[in-house]
Amino acid sequence: MFWQVCAALVIALTLDKLLGEPKRFHPLIGLGNVISFIEKKYYAKRRINGVVAVVLLSLPVTLLYWVNIPWWLQAVVLYFVIGGRSLGEHGRAVADALRQNDLSLARERVGYIVSRRTENLDESQVINATIESMLENGNDAVFGALFWFIVGGAPAAIIYRIANTLDARWGYKNDKYFLFGWFAANWDDWLNYIPARLCVLTYAIQGNVADALTCARVQGAQCASPNGGPVMASGAGSLGITIGGAAEYDGYKCDKPLLGKGPKPDWNSINNAIQLVDRGAILWAVCLGIVYFSLLLSQGISL
Repeated sequence: MFWQVCAALVIALTLDKLLGEPKRFHPLIGLGNVISFIEKKYYAKRRINGVVAVVLLSLPVTLLYWVNIPWWLQAVVLYFVIGGRSLGEHGRAVADALRQNDLSLARERVGYIVSRRTENLDESQVINATIESMLENGNDAVFGALFWFIVGGAPAAIIYRIANTLDARWGYKNDKYFLFGWFAANWDDWLNYIPARLCVLTYAIQGNVADALTCARVQGAQCASPNGGPVMASGAGSLGITIGGAAEYDGYKCDKPLLGKGPKPDWNSINNAIQLVDRGAILWAVCLGIVYFSLLLSQGISL
């Protein structure tokens, strides 16, 4: 029933806000171990091996549709799947280090949440990297999971998070993963297409709507990621800042497109980006509640 979806979503968001990620026995750690095992058994520089690996990791989850999972347990599962508080804690840790003028510590802390090299970043680059991570992972860790939970319940949310994790592990366009990780990377793009567009709108309506939507449409298309680009551009445009620029990864350097509109961000802009994600999650819960009560009214049920 729809009320159960609404209740589960609210409970999961509340648990995440109050408790954060479990300190011990987190399911995603177990998932990482299983992914490592599957990779060890099936890795080869062929696309078909990557497809088989993804199917082996995801197909068993569909069996949950044959199990009558109570709504409150689905709420617990969603709580384990989302990671809004943890994302914010990582971002604030970087902002706090910069506020204390400790660039070395800020570089270390941003290294926990980005895949680029951080040891030589200047302050502006640390801020850019952190904001990009907050905005893009806001979609991956919160809105994408919420969307698929609403669409298909706990199993769909789990499958979505598996896709995120596989993309982070195998979705690199380097010699090792270019073929093996092709399906994982594209599968994550497919699953994120609709959630990312909803995330664009979620960020936009919290700030400068016109700039955010224009940035998402024009600048987002210039990015390598078909979903991350529009999401980050929308967030930056909504906040009235410009992010992007030079970045160094293991084995190569690149100049990322400039995203957003306005001045360069400062350390406090990291907190503003986190608030976009936090307020956006509340907005989703409120909108879902409005839809639920509207359905009740349309059916002639008095409140």
